[in-house]
Amino acid sequence: MAAKSSFVRIQLDTSAKERLDSPCKRRGMTQVAATSRLIHWFSHQDDAIQTVVLNTLSEGSTSALAKSLLKQRS
Repeated sequence: MAAKSSFVRIQLDTSAKERLDSPCKRRGMTQVAATSRLIHWFSHQDDAIQTVVLNTLSEGSTSALAKSLLKQRS
């Protein structure tokens, strides 16, 4: 049985859409497939990684978090 699907609408500015077009064309995949994979990856990351990706910390806090994550992953 196939998994149930949900749909999410995203809005990109023109330059972001053009930058998304390039890797999609190179890899022969649709924008929907690429963004679905990115969101799937993101949703499986821990809170620290999600925070860094979303850039929701001050520059100083982000730097300290990045150093901490590097130490943990080594």
